[in-house]
Amino acid sequence: MKRILVTGGAGFISSNMIRYLLEHTQHQVVTMDALTYAGNLENLDDVISHDRLRFIRGDIRDIHDVAEALDGVDVIVNAAAESHVSKSIEQGGAEFVTTNVVGTQVLLDAIRERPVERFILISSSEVYGTAESDPMTEDHPLNPRSPYAGTKAGGDRLAYSYWCTYDLPITVIRPFNNYGPYQHPEKVIPRFIIQALTDQQLTIHGNGQASRDWLHVFDTAEAITQACEVPLEQIKGETINVATGVDESVEQIADMILDLLGKPASLKANIDDRPGQVDRHIGSTDRAEQLLGWTSKIAFADGLERTIAWYRNHPEWWQKVLAAEQTAQTV
Repeated sequence: MKRILVTGGAGFISSNMIRYLLEHTQHQVVTMDALTYAGNLENLDDVISHDRLRFIRGDIRDIHDVAEALDGVDVIVNAAAESHVSKSIEQGGAEFVTTNVVGTQVLLDAIRERPVERFILISSSEVYGTAESDPMTEDHPLNPRSPYAGTKAGGDRLAYSYWCTYDLPITVIRPFNNYGPYQHPEKVIPRFIIQALTDQQLTIHGNGQASRDWLHVFDTAEAITQACEVPLEQIKGETINVATGVDESVEQIADMILDLLGKPASLKANIDDRPGQVDRHIGSTDRAEQLLGWTSKIAFADGLERTIAWYRNHPEWWQKVLAAEQTAQTV
């Protein structure tokens, strides 16, 4: 049994990761979150009182908060991030740099002083940019195309450099496009689902042919848990994609959601493409299978159906998130 610190624990991937750890393992879990726009404590409502979970309100950029969170910890899963791509485009990269790069640096320097068994950085497939090869292996060039992606690439390579320089027990995980319960409505799949449920137009950037490798968040949680548990020598210094090896276009997803909800195709509406759009992402699964013994288990059609059911059954969750977003924009 280990004591695992999951940073950014009130976010989407991290809250599902915590839920997975509590349900499927006996590990103790500590989580820290600064509760910014994407950090929603209600994401942890069903587990916040669990006897194996401790929540700390704190910021990975603050060395004092980090020192408190590290007490007794064996493993760090750094999932804290600013991740709103459009926000990074509209407002610039300052906030993204401080969290995604500086926050990672604070954690890395902290474990130089207070060693841990392993440090797992949750990066992103966005660091690759548009696919130059099919599928994208971990050796694919890094060509980030938005300020968000640029800062994720910075944190990703900074963590790797600390393994090279200081021999710290670093592993970088690059999940491809996640979806599932508790995902902020800014992301395309929950946005489409909510737009369809409320009979609003599903706004599709560009021609809708941009495609992604879509990974259900439960699969991602399982893969990260494997990274916490496999022998360290298998994964120390490694960068590992977490992907399905299958891609679906944005237009296909809109069509599937409308079909599953019995809504007309006329709800689709194309709008201008956003700057820095990535055309295609599809990930190689070989290294994850070799080093983690992991492959994706949730087919996209099944995962999408489950996700639609969750948003349909939890309108109070997303209505509250959208209301808070609207309030923040008018202040």
